[in-house]
Amino acid sequence: MTALRRRLGLVGHERDGGMAMAITIIFGMVLVIMAATALTVATSGLKKSSADQDWIGALAAAYAGVEEYQARLANDNSYQQYGDSNAPFSKATGSALTLPTGKQVNKAFGHGSSGGWASVPGSADRAQYRYEVDNSKYVASGALRVRATGKVGGATRSVIADLRQKGFIDYLYFTDIESQDPVLTGSTNKDCAKHAWESRTQADKCGEIAFSGGDTIYGPAHSNDTMRVCAATFKEAVSTADPTPGKTYSKVDSNGTACSGASFEKERAKGAGPDQVASVTMPDTNSDKIRETRTDLPTEVPRPGCLYTGPTDIVFTSDGKMTVKSPYSKMTRISNDAATKGTADADCGLPGTAAGQLGSPGGATITVPANNLIYVQDIPVPPSAGAEPNVNASASKGDLTETSCSNNHVGYPTAKESVPTSSTAGGPGKGACAYGARSGDVFVKGAFQGQLTIAAKNYLYVTGDLTYSTTNASTNILGLASDGVAWVWNPVDDRGRSLLGDSDREIDAAIISVQHSFLVQNYATGGDRGTLTVKGSITQAYRGVVRNGSNGYVKAYTYDTRLRYLAPPKFLSPVTTSYGVTTQTEVKAAFTATGAAS
Repeated sequence: MTALRRRLGLVGHERDGGMAMAITIIFGMVLVIMAATALTVATSGLKKSSADQDWIGALAAAYAGVEEYQARLANDNSYQQYGDSNAPFSKATGSALTLPTGKQVNKAFGHGSSGGWASVPGSADRAQYRYEVDNSKYVASGALRVRATGKVGGATRSVIADLRQKGFIDYLYFTDIESQDPVLTGSTNKDCAKHAWESRTQADKCGEIAFSGGDTIYGPAHSNDTMRVCAATFKEAVSTADPTPGKTYSKVDSNGTACSGASFEKERAKGAGPDQVASVTMPDTNSDKIRETRTDLPTEVPRPGCLYTGPTDIVFTSDGKMTVKSPYSKMTRISNDAATKGTADADCGLPGTAAGQLGSPGGATITVPANNLIYVQDIPVPPSAGAEPNVNASASKGDLTETSCSNNHVGYPTAKESVPTSSTAGGPGKGACAYGARSGDVFVKGAFQGQLTIAAKNYLYVTGDLTYSTTNASTNILGLASDGVAWVWNPVDDRGRSLLGDSDREIDAAIISVQHSFLVQNYATGGDRGTLTVKGSITQAYRGVVRNGSNGYVKAYTYDTRLRYLAPPKFLSPVTTSYGVTTQTEVKAAFTATGAAS
């Protein structure tokens, strides 16, 4: 059969067909393999693309968690107390936290496999986040840290954000109104409490003050008002809340005379002057700070500060000590909301007149309160019942009358000093005592080491150089807060001659006069006092006078850049400030998609 087929020529054709069939089968298999490979590649690509999207989305969810926490802080100024102290990040920092209850329950405080996650709005629960809070430095500096973890699909990513209260402390120089305080000038013109862009004019004679050619401002500056600038130099960004298009500052001096030569070295639009931004709101009062001296609020006030009553003199020394004279203090902390109970604790100095006590000639020498606050209140008027422990029974007798200005029993006025009055430039204002015997005034100077805020119900006087000690220089930070005027003490005699034997003055601190001004006492007399150096920040409701003609000081203000991320203890009011992110860094994911620690 084979031979026959060979003879007929059929064998070769069969071989060719077999080869064709084999080639066809092989080629088909190659196509199938290529299609399968392409499908596999496409499928894996889809999986990789999905994984990439989850990876990117997880980071966005973590950022969303930080923003949501910021929003909660903005809506509730006490929200920093909430969180889970057992969450890994919080536990490691020793943060004191409590979980919110009722309507305030927050899934984002979950941790571990059984803990909850909060959903990013609009993600249909696909994007979620949780966060852990570090409030261990909140009492000291107003700073918070939050570690937020975002989750999308099987991907998780974490970020750590540092949050700090934002507001007037972001500026070296801040004013609400650029004219003089009507209380100090005796003006009854209501327009003097308005901004220039709200109808205040030169004709109102409110005492507008200009930056002059001798002024150099080494830091960010802001005014809610319209600044007058004559040849002064601003080294950093300057802003105004004046909403008038193109009206960023006035090229006139304090008398309204046209001038030129202003230098804004960091302006965004060259030649335009200050940037126009929204108004920055100041607190109305420091009175809430007395709450920080209460011993009956262990959760909210875990470390009460020191309360002093009546005129109080404080001198710092570079070893972290301070000598306090406060003869009318009876209790240095209070124990209830009505302030009818209190304690006298040695760490604030013991009341009394024996040697080493607050009322003795040499005062009490104690350690600067750590990361805390000192509040100086007026001597309370005796009530008929439920007496506040610091009232003084002799309130209507002798030198403790409301109008006594001759002796405050902590050294003021000094010998030969002509006491300023409302009729003298740089005086206390109509009907007010420069050194009231019943006033919550504090007098401060020295070489400071520590972290502290001093707040006064009435006046705050800087009576000499107030500088940071070179010991622990990087951590020393001081806040000076006053409901009344913050004065640079400048005593003169009855002929207007300075009683100070030095020249120049340096103040290292964040300074705020909540309702009035930061200014030089007797600025129109006393002659040239040299240079006033401020290293920190200045915040005031009204513009204060530092130099008048050839009298007073030339300004040399430098911003303490640490204030961008750090505030003096209990210095800022959370009611009037928002929280901004100072740093935000991605870190290793804190949790897996199952919620377990990674």
